[in-house]
Amino acid sequence: MEDILNKAKLWLSPTFDKETQDEINHLITSDSNDLADRFYKDAEFGTGGMRGIMGAGTNRINKYTLGKATQGLSNYLHVSYPNQDIKVAIAYDCRHNSKKFATLVAEILSANNIKSFVFEDLRPTPELSFTVNHLNCHAGIVLTASHNPPEYNGYKVYWTDGGQIVPPQDQAIISEVNSLDYKDIKFTKNEKLISYIGSELDEAFWNASIANGTFNVQGREDLKIVFTSLHGTSIKLIPEVLKRAGYTNVHVVEEQAEPNGDFPTVDSPNPEEPAALAMAMEYAEKMNADIVIGTDPDSDRLGIAVRDLNGDIKLLNGNQTMSVMTDFLIKQWKKQGKLNGKQFVGSTIVSTNLVNDIAASYDVETKVGLTGFKWIAKMIKDHPELDFIGGGEESFGFMVGDFVRDKDAVTSTLLACEIAADAKSNGSSFYKELLNIYVNNRFYKEHLVSLVKKGMDGAAEIKQMMIDLRNNPLAEIDGEKVTFVNDYKTSVRKNIITGEESTIDIPKSNVLVYETEKGTKVACRPSGTEPKIKFYISVQDDLDSIENTDKVEKLLDERISRIQTQLEV
Repeated sequence: MEDILNKAKLWLSPTFDKETQDEINHLITSDSNDLADRFYKDAEFGTGGMRGIMGAGTNRINKYTLGKATQGLSNYLHVSYPNQDIKVAIAYDCRHNSKKFATLVAEILSANNIKSFVFEDLRPTPELSFTVNHLNCHAGIVLTASHNPPEYNGYKVYWTDGGQIVPPQDQAIISEVNSLDYKDIKFTKNEKLISYIGSELDEAFWNASIANGTFNVQGREDLKIVFTSLHGTSIKLIPEVLKRAGYTNVHVVEEQAEPNGDFPTVDSPNPEEPAALAMAMEYAEKMNADIVIGTDPDSDRLGIAVRDLNGDIKLLNGNQTMSVMTDFLIKQWKKQGKLNGKQFVGSTIVSTNLVNDIAASYDVETKVGLTGFKWIAKMIKDHPELDFIGGGEESFGFMVGDFVRDKDAVTSTLLACEIAADAKSNGSSFYKELLNIYVNNRFYKEHLVSLVKKGMDGAAEIKQMMIDLRNNPLAEIDGEKVTFVNDYKTSVRKNIITGEESTIDIPKSNVLVYETEKGTKVACRPSGTEPKIKFYISVQDDLDSIENTDKVEKLLDERISRIQTQLEV
């Protein structure tokens, strides 16, 4: 505790402003338990940026931790682009202090002789990615904590291609940030290097979104849509892009339309949580809507609910929506005669293998990377000889084409409506299209378990859980022999039956994936953005007809339940 107290006292020096000193002094004098959590470690500028609880301290998001990150980025930009007029685009979401932090970041960049283009008001993250390319910027920054609770904020960095930073830039920037002291931050702004952007970029983004996310489908005016922005940024773009695309029957959940960093109508603004879309789904039942769409605060994730075979509104998971979207996109490319063996789709190691099966059925390659869309963006950058069709991950994100290099709930919303309108006009539905995919391939059922482990003790517990899983690997899962263990931390894929080992040719990450003889998959990893450890369970079976859906799904649900019991999660 003495070390923590000494670290805290450093924040009482003249390097820090009076407001910060007062906050720290209060914590010290009141002997607050919160002091340890604020100083037991430094808020890490990780491989995509940083995210955390706001407040004073080394393990918090504040003007100094963000300032150090921005100073390090500025130094690296000057090394990377010597003697150039460097440009950076900046966006921010609806969270508390996001606008203030965006202004701070722009000022620090300007103090380092870097020009910034700051959005005049909150905007979705995918528009920031688009803007980096559209304005030929060298980098981009968005102030957001995505779907985290209200007390969080964060900082994501994008590179010249519009994708989040990846090797070698990420480690180089991290090294630069870690080499700095708080006194090295340049706060003296140069107003001449700060410009503001707005509707002109919206117009460009809307046009690009419609160009990439619409197809020659019928029935747009007949599709009844309920949309909620969950108090976030998507209200700025999605209603208008739907209107411009020809969707006239759109009903916004007004109680959730006003951007608000407190997210007052939900416990969590995460469309992965069924409760987040409860209000919209109730509204859809009253309106007899065909589809419900909700997005997270920075509008990169979307949740979709559609009517099932009984006519009830059913929330789909991210694996299901990415499967339907992938299948539809590839069909459109085939219809247009654009498939020639030089296309690919992107996925991740914890997402459903159904996407791989769908792509293979059209002779399209699936490239699989680590969790996070920066790796899908890297696939596009690394393979200019191939056309990118689309890509997704289980955590409710999807990207249509390569005009945006991050998950994009704006264009994905448009795509989902295109699928639903097309299906409805042909006597089908979004849900029936999913079931047809199961019949044509296999019925995959996935389930995610997230265990929250907060603070210092929680971090230690998560670390120990991963150690135990490595030291005591599972030999069987629900009575099925484990055939392969994929350890992405050591980059080793081991055949448990033969003992043969091979190298995993993607970057290292703290992830374990088990595969069984019958295709069951269990993955586990600590979250990179929240105090959680996650378990991803995937089971599968044949589905010979849509009529047998309930029977097969019941069997798959029972298998998932038994696996959860076995794993004690």
